[in-house]
Amino acid sequence: MAQGQGSTGRMRAALAGALIGLPLAVPAPATAHPHIWVDAGLEVYFDDQGRLAALRITWVYDEFFSMLMLSDLELDSGFSGELTPEDHAALQGFDMNWIEGYHGDVFVSLDGAALDLTGPLEWTSDLVDGQLVSTHLRALEERVTPEGREVRIEVYDPTYYTAYRIVGTPAVMGRTDCQVRIFEPDWDAADAQLQAALDEMLGAGLDEFEIEADFPAVGRLFADEARIACAGSS
Repeated sequence: MAQGQGSTGRMRAALAGALIGLPLAVPAPATAHPHIWVDAGLEVYFDDQGRLAALRITWVYDEFFSMLMLSDLELDSGFSGELTPEDHAALQGFDMNWIEGYHGDVFVSLDGAALDLTGPLEWTSDLVDGQLVSTHLRALEERVTPEGREVRIEVYDPTYYTAYRIVGTPAVMGRTDCQVRIFEPDWDAADAQLQAALDEMLGAGLDEFEIEADFPAVGRLFADEARIACAGSS
């Protein structure tokens, strides 16, 4: 996940440090993507005019990455699984330092046309049952009326460094006439396209480290997708 210069550097350094520290560790192959697993939750907000207005996004990080990040941030030093008030305050916004142009790994479209979102707002961070959990709000730059059109929300990291899974059915706030369906990727087709891209890079003479540094942008192939249909939509 390319959260930003500060947070991304810490995330990847934490993972690299863990691998280096293992006895007889060897470089992981470039094909060993992804490196971080995140369960994503979505809440969809409509305003009082029935327009799509904002998303509340939750990220639940895998236990291994959570442990590495806590260590890197020097939090939960007693390995109790609970944060002190000071640790909790220090954790806030640990993954919200985004570089310019970063999409936040959430892509929203209306009838195929991309919709712009603000940067992260009203974020929170916590440690729950050994996993880091963060939430943030993304508002639409321009609110839209969904009737008769299809809203799609895709959650993915283009570099496939992070693998996302939408968990549960996204909650809809502000309207009672909208249905949300979740679509999973075609895993076999995605794996085949990834392998073909890697084979091409290997055939061009790139080594594992060069491939890792310029990994093909295949994340969308593995994306979960939420589709929203409201009254009047087809």
